[in-house]
Amino acid sequence: MQMAPQMGYDRAITVFSPDGRLFQVEYAREAVKRGTTAVGIKAADGVVLLVDKRITSRLVEAESIEKIFQIDDHIGAATSGLVADARSLVDRARVEAQVNRVSYDELIGVEVISKKICDHKQTYTQYGGVRPYGTALLIAGVDDNKPRLFETDPSGALLEYKATAIGAGRNAVVEVFEADYREDMNINAAILLGMDALYKAAEGKFDAGTLEVGVVSLQDKKFRKLSPEEVESYVQQILEKHKGAENKE
Repeated sequence: MQMAPQMGYDRAITVFSPDGRLFQVEYAREAVKRGTTAVGIKAADGVVLLVDKRITSRLVEAESIEKIFQIDDHIGAATSGLVADARSLVDRARVEAQVNRVSYDELIGVEVISKKICDHKQTYTQYGGVRPYGTALLIAGVDDNKPRLFETDPSGALLEYKATAIGAGRNAVVEVFEADYREDMNINAAILLGMDALYKAAEGKFDAGTLEVGVVSLQDKKFRKLSPEEVESYVQQILEKHKGAENKE
């Protein structure tokens, strides 16, 4: 029986396939693609993170599922993929932020902390006996009166975006962003755009109880999560918009 071409090349993280691929890293990316949809958008006056938590059972307490985390006063992160892996990376990022504060008496840069997380992820693609982190993070914050948004990949690659998404609904969300994103939009408009994209990615299965929204504002340079009441008000606007569009048709 002939073995499939990749057999043997995915047995260890340190083995390259003949065409230069690390299959374990690609499997980790698949874990991210199967995760919940997380969205990040840069606005003129801040950055927005949104996650559809996709709760599968009505018996689960929605508040117990956390997909958006605060890293420092001015930095937040949204995750897709293996949440336990993400929690470990967030804990590491929080320690790095506090070490920077103790060492230099200043807030850590958003790009600096993103690179530190990616450096750590990359080391897990080099050694036998470990596996890559099966999670991607969207890291958002404010640097020198500038909103920043970075995506960290399981391979350790780092990219900065104006607007992007990770997880199962990525393609549908990015399609909406390509059509409707504007650099001059404010935080309010960015939240509505993000929710509109999540609505389309979820094919209309939309519930305020499963949505998490985090915001970093240029004005106060503070990260905060929106309250359930605030999220509900935005969800109602999106539902009314789509209901109106359906009635016109």
